[in-house]
Amino acid sequence: MRILNVPVKDGKVTSDARIRASLPTIELALKQGAKVMVTSHLGRPTEGEYNEEFSLLPVVNYLKDKLSNPVRLVKDYLDGVEVAAGELVVLENVRFNKGEKKDDEELSKKYAALCDVFVMDAFGTAHRAQASTHGIGKFADVACAGPLLAAELDALGKALKEPARPMVAIVGGSKVSTKLTVLDSLSKIADQLIVGGGIANTFVAAQGHNVGKSLYEADLVDEAKRLLGTCDIPVPTDVRVATEFSETATATLKSVNDIKDDEQILDLGDVSAQKLAEILKNAKTILWNGPVGVFEFPNFRKGTEIVANAIADSEGFSIAGGGDTPGSDRPVRHR
Repeated sequence: MRILNVPVKDGKVTSDARIRASLPTIELALKQGAKVMVTSHLGRPTEGEYNEEFSLLPVVNYLKDKLSNPVRLVKDYLDGVEVAAGELVVLENVRFNKGEKKDDEELSKKYAALCDVFVMDAFGTAHRAQASTHGIGKFADVACAGPLLAAELDALGKALKEPARPMVAIVGGSKVSTKLTVLDSLSKIADQLIVGGGIANTFVAAQGHNVGKSLYEADLVDEAKRLLGTCDIPVPTDVRVATEFSETATATLKSVNDIKDDEQILDLGDVSAQKLAEILKNAKTILWNGPVGVFEFPNFRKGTEIVANAIADSEGFSIAGGGDTPGSDRPVRHR
């Protein structure tokens, strides 16, 4: 079963939202007496090398606290694993296996040989053609979508095919280049686009403002200018900046007109965040992908909190997804 992609810091799970969402699937299989194996990736370790920093042991410890069934971690499993009925085995980080990210066929076959039924229940990694998400499905005797993945697809289909209007799409996070190109497609189905994170920085630069050392895509500034000419995209007018990318960095609130060369934008300012909250208040469908600031740092999560709470207060149907978003959307209620 491919699930459990969760953030870990200092040996502890920092957001359990994805584990909690997967627990019903795990518990259902265990209740039926199945021999259950689950796995996930964590971080970006060097393939072919074990690295304790990226071990799934924190996930195992979390599951032991939540389940009455026996839970254990298996480090070496490619040549087979003995699992008892009603037992949960967590297979160590798939990215320790050489060939995982390249969707290696031989590795995929080894994964498939471990199970009678492969259940893909990790919506957040379903787009990756890798051995534990794609390759295994080709070679497993039986491969299917899990309840969580099926529910996510149903909700996403509802939002994209027949959305209640007005529809608002929020695109944030740090992966700028891949998401900026998606905005053009979203502009054709959404009534309002909202940008945050590194993407918003690119639009700030497109308006001629200095963004200092901020994360942005200089070669996509022209594309951002084009989108601004064809779409209604609110660009931040105030931001929180710092002179270093650090959890302890001091946040300074200022206008986008006043950003210095040694500063970097790490969050929306209060005025900009409240403007987005007003837009979200009247939305009937909300699609949220990525935080609007560096929410992992306490001094730079206010913008994301304002947006998250606005979504929670909205009467509309909302979907939050993406590599970073679930960790930042704990206040959000999906309708």
